[in-house]
Amino acid sequence: MRILIIGAGDIGYHLTQRLSSQQHDLTLMDKDSRKIHHASEHADALVIEGSGSSYRCLQNASIQNMDIVAAMTDDDEVNLLTCRIAKKVGVPTTIARVRNPEFTDPEFVLSPSELGADHIIHPEKETANAVLQLLRRSSATYAFDFESGKIQVIGVRIDRDSPLINQPLEDLHRYDNRHIQIVAIERSTETIIPKGQDVLLPGDQVFVVCDKNNVSEFMTMAGKAENRASNVIILGGGLVGLTIAEALQDEVNVKLLEKDQHRAEQLADLLPKALILYGNGTDDFDILRDEGLSNMGAFVSVTGDDEHNIISALLARQMNVAQSIALVNKVNYLPVIPSIGIDSVVSKQLLTVNAVEHLIQAEIADIATPPGMEARLIEFIAGNRSKITRKPLKEINFPRNAVVGAVMRGENVMIPHGETHIQPQDRAVVFTLPDCVQAVERLFE
Repeated sequence: MRILIIGAGDIGYHLTQRLSSQQHDLTLMDKDSRKIHHASEHADALVIEGSGSSYRCLQNASIQNMDIVAAMTDDDEVNLLTCRIAKKVGVPTTIARVRNPEFTDPEFVLSPSELGADHIIHPEKETANAVLQLLRRSSATYAFDFESGKIQVIGVRIDRDSPLINQPLEDLHRYDNRHIQIVAIERSTETIIPKGQDVLLPGDQVFVVCDKNNVSEFMTMAGKAENRASNVIILGGGLVGLTIAEALQDEVNVKLLEKDQHRAEQLADLLPKALILYGNGTDDFDILRDEGLSNMGAFVSVTGDDEHNIISALLARQMNVAQSIALVNKVNYLPVIPSIGIDSVVSKQLLTVNAVEHLIQAEIADIATPPGMEARLIEFIAGNRSKITRKPLKEINFPRNAVVGAVMRGENVMIPHGETHIQPQDRAVVFTLPDCVQAVERLFE
């Protein structure tokens, strides 16, 4: 497909990098000459300097010949204007990154189609939802739902006293884990697609796919207690922090710390059931201590500063807060996060790129990327003529560095085995390393 991406910032650039391995005809445009210079040296795409709000620049990028336009700048109005122009010249599919929740409010005077966007991606909402999933799985380092939560992917750090230590995975059948599939082990910086003889070691991060009703079973197997926090403190009152607090304030005790006094006053009006604190989370850490941080069940740091979020989460960890979550957007930071002691991270960039890729790839129903890992979790829909449907899995030449974690047929979730025969319209959640993505895609085409 011919795809025009507007914006060469973190999201647009990483989207280009992701899609470049999938044989699309890509064009990347940005008005910032420095970003254009960097992208021209590293991105496998036609790179053009220009603004998405300029029809002349869009013509230079051959917008009228595109199948998809994805407007990913940090300016909502530019993104929506780009999409309106794209629809006017006949582009079939337009995708806009939008931060302002007013544009997606059901009562907004203009519908998404009138705004020009076939699909609107709200990065802050995606990020807040990812944090909320982690808070609802207090012992998990990663959590993602497929099929509206019917299939769940859970990441867990294996402790030294875990009953799963030092035993072959093939022996775990004695736990009656027919509804649980271990699909990956993250050990140091290595991602392992496990086989039956592999064993778990202390410090491993294990990823499992299971039916929603069997998450507690796995947590028990792993020796993890699931005690959802009743007290949560949030650092950062931007759109992400506000969205998280709005969702939690009726369920748990919420305290939100914001460094801007005017914004803190706004938040006090918007969040009547939460306690709003004014101060800076690292420079004025005494505020957090005075507010009983050590007694909090969870600490969430979602300011716009990655380093600020990381340091604050580490300080919370030192004060024995049970769960710490940090927003980290610089992709280069993600692989080292587990080694420095932070429980969980979320990345707005990765979540947004995943959401856009899901919209572009027709055979993909959903996609997730655990932060810090190159591997991906992809939900494929088997077509009527897909190769994957011709034989049982044991007879399929399935890539070694990929594994089918779950299959959904109708409303029924199955954990597959060698005899499982995927049928047309089945939905399969596959954990795959990057070098196998295209091979797996060909099986489901």
